[in-house]
Amino acid sequence: MKAIIGDDYGPPSGLRLRDVGTPEPAAGQVLVRVLAAGVHVGDCLVVRGAPFPVRFATGLRRPRYGVPGFDLAGRVEAVGEGVEGFRPGDEVFGTGDGTCAEYARTAQERLAPKPSGLTFEEAAAVPTSAATALRALREVGRLKAGQEVLINGASGGVGTFAVQIAASLGARVTGVCGPGNLEMVRSIGADHVIDYTREDFTQGARRYDLILDNVENRPLADCRRVLAPSGTLLLNSGTGARGIAMLIRLAKPLLLSPFTRQGLRRFVVSPKRRDLAALTELLDSGKVKPVIERTYPLAETPAALSHIEGGHARGKVVITIGQ
Repeated sequence: MKAIIGDDYGPPSGLRLRDVGTPEPAAGQVLVRVLAAGVHVGDCLVVRGAPFPVRFATGLRRPRYGVPGFDLAGRVEAVGEGVEGFRPGDEVFGTGDGTCAEYARTAQERLAPKPSGLTFEEAAAVPTSAATALRALREVGRLKAGQEVLINGASGGVGTFAVQIAASLGARVTGVCGPGNLEMVRSIGADHVIDYTREDFTQGARRYDLILDNVENRPLADCRRVLAPSGTLLLNSGTGARGIAMLIRLAKPLLLSPFTRQGLRRFVVSPKRRDLAALTELLDSGKVKPVIERTYPLAETPAALSHIEGGHARGKVVITIGQ
């Protein structure tokens, strides 16, 4: 099979399209013929092997496998022993390892039937970003109808899903984005939109019950100033710095949280079938729809990841494979 692969950590430009062996599904695994793969900033971190803790999962000195990609949509090619509910030919979406390839294998609990109303490209855009937004708002933040929520980074992959999910929950949504995305963010459900090049949301008069910060480009103290006294700040980035500075940024909210009425939280999401099922309900109802900026063929995966690293992707970026 053809796959995008890197032998060493480094920039996306070091990735190459190669022929590699097709994996075989083990017990409990499903082999998927990948027709589209959604990519996001997490793929860039894996390719670079930075920050360093990423390497504990991918290989300390060099990548163990070297094929980027977590999100996928495609057709079941084969199933391993003990797999129930999937058979060859089924259209599926979910997550796997090394999905920027013609085939990828994954555990059965990381897959679900593809929503019938979505293309493969649209379905591949969903799993990680939409599950992150859903879990953050509904489970971690416990967002309720009528509450004020601010999404910083509202035009990105997680942000576009978060705006729509928050609106579907009945919240009053403020989205923060660049000037070129104001109308798009408003069109997907934001009640109020802030152009970050003209206004600093942390200096406004409005107070928010929940802030989902996908950017973390403002000091923690400033974000807390516009958070309601018992509001919740959900931090979905934490990099934006390196070395000790990064560790401080990651740890500081967790250390402060026990001493304030405000909730300061970080969270990690690894989408499972229950997340995919909940997202399918929202997608089938029309309350949520993927926003895809661009698609790239498999051979241009390095360009796709470089575009994401530029920090201004509009919605999702998707790799198309063998359609």
